[in-house]
Amino acid sequence: MLGVFLALCSAATFALNNTFARRGVLTGSAVQALSISVPIGVPMFFLGALVTSSLGWLFEFSLRSCIFLALAGIVHFVWGRYCNYRSVKAIGSNLAGPLQESSVLIALALAVVVLGEAITPLKAVGIFLVLMGPALAVQIGKKKALEPSKETNPDNKPKPAFQPLYAEGYLFAGLSALGYGTSPILVRAALEEASPGASLAGGLISYGAASLVVLIVIIASGQIADVRKMSASNAKWFSAAGLMVGLSQMLRYLALSMAPVSVVAPIQRLSLLFRMLFSYIFNREHEVFSARLLAGTLVSLFGALLLSISTDVIASVLPLPEWLLRIAAMSWSLGR
Repeated sequence: MLGVFLALCSAATFALNNTFARRGVLTGSAVQALSISVPIGVPMFFLGALVTSSLGWLFEFSLRSCIFLALAGIVHFVWGRYCNYRSVKAIGSNLAGPLQESSVLIALALAVVVLGEAITPLKAVGIFLVLMGPALAVQIGKKKALEPSKETNPDNKPKPAFQPLYAEGYLFAGLSALGYGTSPILVRAALEEASPGASLAGGLISYGAASLVVLIVIIASGQIADVRKMSASNAKWFSAAGLMVGLSQMLRYLALSMAPVSVVAPIQRLSLLFRMLFSYIFNREHEVFSARLLAGTLVSLFGALLLSISTDVIASVLPLPEWLLRIAAMSWSLGR
């Protein structure tokens, strides 16, 4: 249950990251966002590991685990995050979210094939509901994205409607899903034999490797001038996004050290619903919204509940018929 709770908190803080980053990329670039949000995770994970007395794990990881953790950081924090920021800049956080949900399918498929994790009927229903909730929530939002804003500026001129760049936005949303869906497998493979306390030390390795790659990419691609011309306002939003995503990843690494990918990954999909809520609070003039958010939230939360409860608990509480218990006890796994 603790792993489920941590995954839920990770989803909420990740949504805040997207919300704050959206404000920054309105006038800034994805590279600028990356230059702040990735390195800021290094001191955060260092302090977290120091406070929890888990820095010693840095010398306990095998070479294999270190490689997996470094790859996870590069795939998630560099590839996935850059593509995420590009998609958010092009089409907004709410429109990018639904396609990014495909990352859960990638993570689950890899968890079954690579890690040998099992999918039960209860988890299958929970996964379906967690995916259906966001789908219900965004249907109306897509239509409203094209409606011009009725608000006016100081010159009494209508604000221009938000015009999404669909081709660019959906392309990078799909690419970010590939990165986000692959990284949990690498983290789980590196941490499955370690204690929960090792997760923060593992995250430090991931962030360190990602920060080094970001630095190399910025220098090699000649993006130093772009980073230097970042405005103070954008730096503020990117810093806030970096703090939130750093906290989100700390919670994510802890969750993955306590619960299977097939549980953590779907629950983190609730970040789509959280991001809609936070977008309404902070970015309502730059995003789209739906009256069906509540229905989608309830469906997803029920799915998350099914993911967090074992079949044995259900059987002990509900007087289910024998045939249904037999179905619930089924599982599918390819083994390792």
